[in-house]
Amino acid sequence: MAAAAQVRRQVQLCIGKAGLAVGSLVYVRQGQRENSAFAYDESWLASPPRFNVSADLQLMPGHQMHKAASPHDSVFHGAIADTAPDAWGRRVIARDHAKRRKDDPKLLALTELDYLLAVDDFSRVGALRLRDPDGTWHRTVQAGRRNTPPLIELERVFQASRAVERGQETAEDLRYLQGKGTSLGGMRPKCTLVDEDGRLAIGKFPSVGDTRSVTRGEVLALKLAARAGIDAAPARVVCLGPSGSEVPVAVIQRFDRDEADGRIPYQSAASLLQASREEDRSYTEIADAIRTHGQAPTQDLQQLWRRLVFNLLITNVDDHLQNHGFLHVAHGQWRLAPAFDINPFPDKERESKTWLSERDGPITDVRMLLARASYFALDEQQALVVLGEVHAGVSNWRQVALGAEVGLPAAELDDFELAFEHEQMDAAATLLGR
Repeated sequence: MAAAAQVRRQVQLCIGKAGLAVGSLVYVRQGQRENSAFAYDESWLASPPRFNVSADLQLMPGHQMHKAASPHDSVFHGAIADTAPDAWGRRVIARDHAKRRKDDPKLLALTELDYLLAVDDFSRVGALRLRDPDGTWHRTVQAGRRNTPPLIELERVFQASRAVERGQETAEDLRYLQGKGTSLGGMRPKCTLVDEDGRLAIGKFPSVGDTRSVTRGEVLALKLAARAGIDAAPARVVCLGPSGSEVPVAVIQRFDRDEADGRIPYQSAASLLQASREEDRSYTEIADAIRTHGQAPTQDLQQLWRRLVFNLLITNVDDHLQNHGFLHVAHGQWRLAPAFDINPFPDKERESKTWLSERDGPITDVRMLLARASYFALDEQQALVVLGEVHAGVSNWRQVALGAEVGLPAAELDDFELAFEHEQMDAAATLLGR
């Protein structure tokens, strides 16, 4: 039997709006084996603003190899993998490719590099960008066409996404969705869009399998987070369709762009910790990374602990490491990114996905958090003050849910009650003497 042909491809990694060259990325596939290697350009290593763009890419000459640690991990280095399409984006890309292979059986199977390069350059998460030697950015749309839709096209994107969920999509639907995906994780239908103010945002759609208004729930969580003193991504609900049959879409502002549309380097907590998806990692490890790499470690440690309290009190248990991020400030120093992808889960056990510490295990109790507060730069009195502010922010969840910014119908409040009203809220109130 003939050996499988080797696939080898090299692309240039660049950074920022100006597309400053950082280095070269080489992808190799031999049969089922895949790996990648990255080498910084000499010009980047010599430039004053240089920094290691990913925690697993040290500032040194020569190729640095990377293989997936498990079948669930990426073949690329952390911050590069953070820009790849999430599960929903991969689904759209794979469906489109499958349809095209029916017409052209000679079309090769998709590689991990194909998925990475399928993301629209304009909206790729963070500041890293990918370019061919001939200067073509990945992914670049044809001249005269736009791949990141404005808010006004949101209904068209929703209808195409719904068709994909139902397995009824047309080739036109898939062409329309190509490149509009995100890197934020998860199978839920979503897209990148340009909001009314010209800034990038994420549009998250209801799923065909939803039993409650998940999109309103996420906006509610982000609104409550802001009230609880958390730096959270701005969000609102936009309703599609005629009154009476409205489709609520969560529109969440992207935080990896500045006022001048400049690109801000980003890496997930998973990348910062160089963590495999199959490992149980902890918040104390994130705290250690903040002490090592943080531009304002005390503030970020205290902010992280505040978020842990909030997650427990709203039953946000989907707190894996890809749902925490960091933005580069300067000279290899990072700040905790605004909170995103936080949702109340009234139907789940109140147990965090990321452990508090290796010794403590998952977060299940507010007293666990208070016992560890000193690790997050808070003394007992400061921790109680933060607990009080978070408890107060969460307590008025019904009022916020019914308000114009979230617009949850009163009849649907019961769908979320168990996420916000439970024994841990009572325990917090007792500790606070309320």
